[in-house]
Amino acid sequence: MPDGAAPDADGGAPPGPSLWQRLLLWLPHLRRDDGAPLGERLRSAVLKPADPTSATTTPGAGSTTPGAAPMEELEASAKRADDKERLIGLVAAPLAAAVGVVVISTLISNDPAQYLANGHANPKYVTVGIYHELLVVLLALALAMMAAAWFRKRLYLGIAMALYGLAVFNLHYWGFGVPFVMGGAYYLVRSYRLNRTLREATGDLPGSRGSTGKDGSGRPRPNKRYTPPT
Repeated sequence: MPDGAAPDADGGAPPGPSLWQRLLLWLPHLRRDDGAPLGERLRSAVLKPADPTSATTTPGAGSTTPGAAPMEELEASAKRADDKERLIGLVAAPLAAAVGVVVISTLISNDPAQYLANGHANPKYVTVGIYHELLVVLLALALAMMAAAWFRKRLYLGIAMALYGLAVFNLHYWGFGVPFVMGGAYYLVRSYRLNRTLREATGDLPGSRGSTGKDGSGRPRPNKRYTPPT
């Protein structure tokens, strides 16, 4: 009886091919894989191919009213900050608190003496209590930034950042104040643009296409009712 076909000692079925034999049988199929590169073959073997029968879902695909989903997305983006803006605010708030502590500590340490050498009062001297009050204001603005970013309030976050930047800028620390002023201006401008786009889409802005009481030029529509003079 040929080798490999003889049954085992117990009379069962012949043993299957070994791992080396299966590898030799698999190599010709690998070479005849339609000339596809090795990277594509590995990618197709590892990644799960997309099902061609499944339909891609787009925003508003299940809604019967056309434009309903974009309007809802526009309202959400106008009222609430997105994840990126929220993350920037959450990072900027503790950084603002640290900058405020460093700035006020530096001002207190560099505060000149209260009296000059001739015994007169020094006009450049500032009371330490004023610096402490400024520190409380800066920490309050940093806390306002944190709260506005946490609750995704873009407008309030922009106001708090702009006020903080102006406060630090007035203390002659321009390097710390300018980034917060620019960040606050970005949030304010973005909030204004999104709200204006939303008002134009809903027809609440004069001159918009959806406005009901006015024409496209923004002027009131003429009244067709004739009133005779008395």
